[in-house]
Amino acid sequence: MLKKLVFAICLLPSFALAQSNSFVIPLWPKGAPGFEKLRDVPEQAKDYWVKNINNPSLTVFLPPKGKANGSAVVVCPGGGHRLLVYNAEGVEPARFLNDLGVTVFVLKYRLARDTNSPYKIENAQQDGERAMRLVRTRAKEWGIDPHRIGMMGFSAGGEVVDMVAFDKDTRYLKRSDLIDANSARPDFLIQIYPGPGFIPDEIPADAPPVFLLAANDDMCCSPSVIKLLQVYRAVKVPVEAHILERGGHGFNMGNRSKLKAVNTWPQRLADWLSDNNYFGPAPEPPKVLH
Repeated sequence: MLKKLVFAICLLPSFALAQSNSFVIPLWPKGAPGFEKLRDVPEQAKDYWVKNINNPSLTVFLPPKGKANGSAVVVCPGGGHRLLVYNAEGVEPARFLNDLGVTVFVLKYRLARDTNSPYKIENAQQDGERAMRLVRTRAKEWGIDPHRIGMMGFSAGGEVVDMVAFDKDTRYLKRSDLIDANSARPDFLIQIYPGPGFIPDEIPADAPPVFLLAANDDMCCSPSVIKLLQVYRAVKVPVEAHILERGGHGFNMGNRSKLKAVNTWPQRLADWLSDNNYFGPAPEPPKVLH
């Protein structure tokens, strides 16, 4: 009985894993544009997943007091656009990055392939863009450098990252409020076995630097890493790529794997962030005028 209780606690990503340093903010106060009436339709959460996302949101994970370095990352969990692997590809990356001093925002985006979903894949892009704009708008509030805000994607979440980072479509640039006036462009990208959709054949020379990682025996998503590496090298934009010999798909932060290379892959990410000066000092807090 005790074993079952402990297991259940570990698998309640939206509720039981909430901490005093985390809180939820909706992307739009009244709900997603065009779908406002669905705002109060509840999410579903069971075991490792969350689905039925109708009020897209960010869960904010603040680093320990005195450790924040001014960098931030919007994390997009995977799940094939059917669900979100919220704990293993949202909460766990947030905890890892928090320990490095990074402020983290885990995105719950709308799911086009969820059962009876009214959404399209482009709605996930809209949520990703809005998330970036919201974080940049409120950067001072959270002690974030507005020029050090990255995006991290796992599997289908990597497709959301690609859409936000590379798609020049301006359909979602209608200024509904002051948040939409800010840039949605990530300053750097972290792509962990990213999905194959929405990778462009070429990227601009000012594309964000990227960290790429997948396992060679991941037939779905290791080709994504290879293609992204090629398009980045073609325009000489900074890129670091890791292809692990084994690991398959969906190894998350690696802590459940018996393979040493998979188990320790987050350290490669920490090294890359450090080598590229994303652990610089946090911005000065805003001055209080008397």
